[in-house]
Amino acid sequence: MRAAVLTKPGRLETQTRPIPTPAGGDVLIRVASVGVCGSDAHYYREGRIGDFVVDAPLVLGHEASGVIVGFGDGVSPERVGSRVSIEPQRPDSHSRETRSGHYNLCPHMEFYATPPVDGALCEYVTIGSEFAHDVPDSVSDDAAALFEPLSVAVATARKAGITGGTRVLIAGAGPVGLLTAQVARAYGATEIVVSDVSATRRAGAARYGATRVIDPAAESVRDLDVDAFVDASGAPRAVQDGLRAVRPAGTVVLVGMGGDEYPIPVSVIQNRELWVTGVFRYANTWPIALELVRTGRVDLDGMVTGRFDLDHVEDALNHDRTDGAVKAVVTVTPSQETLS
Repeated sequence: MRAAVLTKPGRLETQTRPIPTPAGGDVLIRVASVGVCGSDAHYYREGRIGDFVVDAPLVLGHEASGVIVGFGDGVSPERVGSRVSIEPQRPDSHSRETRSGHYNLCPHMEFYATPPVDGALCEYVTIGSEFAHDVPDSVSDDAAALFEPLSVAVATARKAGITGGTRVLIAGAGPVGLLTAQVARAYGATEIVVSDVSATRRAGAARYGATRVIDPAAESVRDLDVDAFVDASGAPRAVQDGLRAVRPAGTVVLVGMGGDEYPIPVSVIQNRELWVTGVFRYANTWPIALELVRTGRVDLDGMVTGRFDLDHVEDALNHDRTDGAVKAVVTVTPSQETLS
């Protein structure tokens, strides 16, 4: 099979690799679509994200969909031919975190495109059968791939306690911010304020659920008095201002990838008794993501602003530098190998 391989920061090669063999409990998936995440672009440009360092050739891509074409021991043959959205996680079923339901926090997790685990920018992948989620024909391959970032938004909304009547501030109108706005709207939030320094991104937020958009360079958010604040920007100033926008006993959820350390107003957290938490991936979100998309309450296809093939992955990784870009998707067309 063909695979787009990051050999060093800033360098991709299309390589020929063996088609993987599914282990017991696994399925083999012919990849259809792969969304490009900001983490993919960061690995490509910088070779690392925090403690995760690319020190060997790596296949990027963890937002993926495809069709089951093979299976390992213990998997029903009836799964062959199923269109699936891939939850790109392999937790240790025996870890304390997995047993308690927080399998996303498993310390032994193997996650697509996180060094040293290869991702999905290739023609075939394997995953545990329970992490290959069936999707109906009404859901496109692209949308099925984007269940992954939608799951981040679902996990974020869950942590933020968003429900009917919630007033929420979202800092950052990138893909996760826009998806969180859509989920907040679907959950019945009555006020969805999105702040971003980019006029283009603010316009996108208005299309995807925001009831109000703010340019933080021109207007302060500190007096909003919202129930929940979600930072999807990773910008220290956005976090500092957003904390001050939350009512007493409100909730703060940090999902944006920013600096490892920066100052926050501890006295505001103490005096208002704010609940401050983070989001690291997701757990038990795919059924919710499917229902949101199937019923039309979240639009994933409309967020795709660039489509590329496996020979132009480098262009896909740089799509975020294009004005108006939201989400790039790589369409994978397998070559003519016959699976035995």
